[in-house]
Amino acid sequence: MTKMKLEIFKPLWGHIGTLEDAVRQAVEADFDGIEGPVPEDPGEREAFGDLLEGSGLGLIAEVTTGGNYVPDPAASPASHLDDLRCGIERSLPLAPKFVNTQAGLDAWDLGTQVEFHERVMAMEGEYGIVISVETHRSRSTFHPWVTRDLLKAVPELGITCDFSHWCCVAERLVMDDDPELLELMASRCRHVHARVGYDQGPQVPDPRAPEYAQAVERHLAWWKVLRRAGEARGESIMTMTPEFGTDGYLHLEPFTRNPVADLWEVNRWMGERLREWFAAAV
Repeated sequence: MTKMKLEIFKPLWGHIGTLEDAVRQAVEADFDGIEGPVPEDPGEREAFGDLLEGSGLGLIAEVTTGGNYVPDPAASPASHLDDLRCGIERSLPLAPKFVNTQAGLDAWDLGTQVEFHERVMAMEGEYGIVISVETHRSRSTFHPWVTRDLLKAVPELGITCDFSHWCCVAERLVMDDDPELLELMASRCRHVHARVGYDQGPQVPDPRAPEYAQAVERHLAWWKVLRRAGEARGESIMTMTPEFGTDGYLHLEPFTRNPVADLWEVNRWMGERLREWFAAAV
């Protein structure tokens, strides 16, 4: 069995400051790269590429479909595919490791989901870059059992495992329910978003707090299954992004709207925990 190396990426989601600040933070935290959308402006895109090259950081290119992070329910599958194509073409000049996409819509019927993701996989072959479809609320992969059916129907489809969303959707630490379901997800896992969800939300207020220790422990246990599956496939690298974020995910105090935690401190802390976990025996 192959001994895997861990690579940790800093998310641009929730980052406060410039891209220069993001790169500096990632380097100081000994992260391996940045995960986020590539700028649309050609000048900004070139400058971002120069920053990455100069710092030695890798890139996971983020592409959303359907108009934005929360898709327009009226957007057609064809328009989603157009968004993905544009995002890939915008990202390729920066030589990303792969594309992570929030794609599709939860409201489509299974036949539409299957056809859409077959075309996503065709696009993967067309551009010669891995496309990893993120498990995410509001998307085709919003629910573990819908995702199960989709994976069985599209055998080549690979996913970014973000189990935090499913804990919220199912209102429990859902990946403990069915070991075979977890193994299926592990067999298709291409990337991991290391955010911790719980029964009432996709992000615990602060993973360092003792009241969320069980949720942290269970997510680590699930990620171990993903790691073992990757090692069994002979993969040499496991990529993980500590992805605690903003936009309603980060809890705020009533009235003052002050955040209960600092996002970068939390993501950096999670990165340290991931390194400790990876260094220990699985």
